[in-house]
Amino acid sequence: MSENTIHVIKPYKWEGLWVFDDDRVGLVKEPFVAGTDTLIDLALAMKGIPAAEQGFLLLFSAHPFPGQDFELEWVREELEGNVYRSADLHAEGWLCPALLKYFDQAPPKLHLQLMPSR
Repeated sequence: MSENTIHVIKPYKWEGLWVFDDDRVGLVKEPFVAGTDTLIDLALAMKGIPAAEQGFLLLFSAHPFPGQDFELEWVREELEGNVYRSADLHAEGWLCPALLKYFDQAPPKLHLQLMPSR
């Protein structure tokens, strides 16, 4: 896995939860929970992405990239996952071990961009 890569997923609402699928790493309806769902809601409210519940693009990387919207900073390991905090959104959320399908280890920072899906 290259940690210089910008990864792309397409979160959407299913049964009231933010989830995403990624066939490349074997994830189906992987949920965002424990505060990460709130981080998504706050970020979408700031960005004003229409119809995000049907799906939006979430780009993320361990390194800054042009056009990024938010930065999450690693806070602590918790219950086999990792807690990240957003100073911009004044909130924190837990990312489950699925994060390690994209990175060899939890990065100190995650850089995010949210975009409408076409």
